[in-house]
Amino acid sequence: MQNVIELNQAKSKKIQWTTVFGVTVFHALAIWALFTFSWENLIAALITWWIAASWGTGLGYHRLFTHRGFKVPKLMEYFFNICGSLAMQSGVISWVTTHRIHHGFTDTEKDPHSPRHGTYWSHIGWIFRGTAQNQTIATMQRYAPDLMKDKTHRFLNKYYWMTPIVVGAILFAIGGWAMVLWGIFLRTVMAWHFTWLVNSATHLWGTRRFDTRDDSRNNALVAAVTFGEGWHNNHHAHPRSAKHGIAWYEFDVNYVQLKIMEKLGLVTDIYAYNHDEKEEIVIESLQEVA
Repeated sequence: MQNVIELNQAKSKKIQWTTVFGVTVFHALAIWALFTFSWENLIAALITWWIAASWGTGLGYHRLFTHRGFKVPKLMEYFFNICGSLAMQSGVISWVTTHRIHHGFTDTEKDPHSPRHGTYWSHIGWIFRGTAQNQTIATMQRYAPDLMKDKTHRFLNKYYWMTPIVVGAILFAIGGWAMVLWGIFLRTVMAWHFTWLVNSATHLWGTRRFDTRDDSRNNALVAAVTFGEGWHNNHHAHPRSAKHGIAWYEFDVNYVQLKIMEKLGLVTDIYAYNHDEKEEIVIESLQEVA
């Protein structure tokens, strides 16, 4: 209980100077990348963006680890974890803990990044103050006990920053420093802001198919740059569903990839909400355990 309270009183806490410094450096190097354009660098950025943001953040951190919307063998779990670490949004257990708290207390005082505390706060400000993504062992054990049981996930959570270093070294060997600027720094900053739009924009602008208890909305523009994560009202109404786009016009790239992976035998037991279902399946309320 105390950990959650501390998390959501973050604005009154000390500044996370390490995060501020790191985010500032990444943004500066991302701007530098714009002066080193080449088609090879652009391709490197697009490939690493797809791996990190789609396979990593969207499918891995979010739909698999946070909500368990489908099942994969252990080796595939570790693969999705490594892809997610390339996004530089913290380790998987820290990320999942924060997101499960967000779902348990969406748009309340205990939500880590609600626009009700300010648009800037929900988009980026929350990572600079207080707990942010720096979750304590006790908090992670409380909200992500399934992941805490796995030694490999704990290792990857602690050393998530190794993946960008390894990929950066590979890119440097292929295309030099300019390719690193595009494939690591520009791509990371771009994906950060796209992901943060889910925290901010999709709780402010868009349409609401479901009358949820929060401010979540479906936003086509955000969905377009996050591989389908922007169908946020659908997601908050049915969080375990690995299918976020419900209507025919709500294109969900991540779900399409899941279905392809299912055909290849890489994933099983995909749960996809169907409009015809009478029973609504939602994430267990965290309010009861707070």
